[in-house]
Amino acid sequence: MFESAEIGHKIGKTAYREAVPLLRAALLGAQVDLHENKKIPVVVLISGQDGAGKGESINVLYEWMDPRFLSTLAFSEPSDEEHERPPMWRYWRSLPPKGRVGIFAGSWYSDPIRQRILDEISLKELDARADQINRFEAMLVNEGALVLKFWFHLTKEGQRKRLKALESDPHTAWRVTKWNWDRLKTYDQLQDVAGHFLRMTNTPWAPWVVVEGTDDRYRSLTVGKILLEALQKKLASTGKQESPVAPMVRVDTDGRNVLSELDLKLTLADKPYKSQLAKWQGRLSELARDPRFKGRSLVCAFEGADAAGKGGAIRRIGAALDARQYQVIPVAAPTEEERAQPYLWRFWRHLPRQGHIVIFDRTWYGRVLVERVEGFCAENDWLRAYTEINDFEHELADAGVIVVKFWLQISQEEQLKRFKEREKVEFKRFKITQEDWRNREKWAAYQQAICDMVERTSTGNAPWNVVEANDKNHARVKILRTLCDRLQVELDGKSMAQAKRGTNKSRKAGKRGDSAT
Repeated sequence: MFESAEIGHKIGKTAYREAVPLLRAALLGAQVDLHENKKIPVVVLISGQDGAGKGESINVLYEWMDPRFLSTLAFSEPSDEEHERPPMWRYWRSLPPKGRVGIFAGSWYSDPIRQRILDEISLKELDARADQINRFEAMLVNEGALVLKFWFHLTKEGQRKRLKALESDPHTAWRVTKWNWDRLKTYDQLQDVAGHFLRMTNTPWAPWVVVEGTDDRYRSLTVGKILLEALQKKLASTGKQESPVAPMVRVDTDGRNVLSELDLKLTLADKPYKSQLAKWQGRLSELARDPRFKGRSLVCAFEGADAAGKGGAIRRIGAALDARQYQVIPVAAPTEEERAQPYLWRFWRHLPRQGHIVIFDRTWYGRVLVERVEGFCAENDWLRAYTEINDFEHELADAGVIVVKFWLQISQEEQLKRFKEREKVEFKRFKITQEDWRNREKWAAYQQAICDMVERTSTGNAPWNVVEANDKNHARVKILRTLCDRLQVELDGKSMAQAKRGTNKSRKAGKRGDSAT
């Protein structure tokens, strides 16, 4: 993949001076359009060999463009906070909002390449990471982002000359260390690994651009022109709707589905309820304080019909926990800040550290439920959301996060009864709105969406727990019992804490020096 970058391109001073003013003006114009429209974010990855001009190219972009709407994200050794969350967490929280350009010096490509060079992961594991990255970048593009990936290439001799030139100049000598010279010894390995990885991640929606890094003027003009053309093309195409994917059609031939088979008549009398409630709250408290939980974290996801009792169930969980250990995240309509980011961004940002618990009162499943039924998003958006949600939950589980999902189901008759009760009770009136009454008219559509959701997103790592919730006593105890049982199984199983520490150790070993590979 690097052969085309070894031609020996060179731009003369005169040609460069003539080209730069026009290019700068056009870039600024495109950047103004980007900022004013606020329709898309721009993600620029700057990667490549040491000495190939990654830092210089970023500085040139800051000189040519308006720095107020430009940000650079540099990634080196992960902090303790980052180590305790899935590897992609720190990249998700750094994504630029719509209307801005984010330049990544070092990215989600850095770790896999280094780990493979150090033989910490196999070629099969590298390919799995490539597949994960491809899906992540496809999600960004589907959400409207422009993703540009630059790899600055130098031949082995070109890299040696470049390092010597930097070292001989008093103004740049500080940038060359013994580590850089040591990295020259692994040049061939980097070529093999990076070449393979770039081929695996060279997709139509986010292709790699390999740029020869020998001549500064050629490199700067090339990056500037490619960025300009991509920006102009993307801005011109914004608003054009792609044809939706053919929707999945669910047919329950015998009239049975995951909801129709629930026994909503299940009840639990008050006396045994109090006893069972105390038992399982006590058990949950013990499990949350178990030393083995210090190396794990827990995400509880609550969904359900309006008035199904999510809030009451969450309060019973919270009553068993130390308030410093958990957080409840109520999810409503997205804010302006959240609408400026990919859909899952607002959930990634709330992921807990190890030893902590986050409870989501409504979740990322809103896209395949309320947004689908109410038409708040395009059909192809909610159709692709199933895969994106499964990927999200897989990344959580792979990092040691325990994901427990609950759907609380009640009958239409029980919902009507609870709606009327809420209207009569002063401190519950705020819970009932005209929107709740309107949603009842779409009961059948919601039931269809729920069945699709459970079928397509109930996985081995994050299965759905469907709860019969007509009787609140039964529902609350079942939820606590299910949560305790899942925690017990996870903590009794393979020590994810040890696996996590091993992973962190490997990541630290591969994090020496420049992270902008």
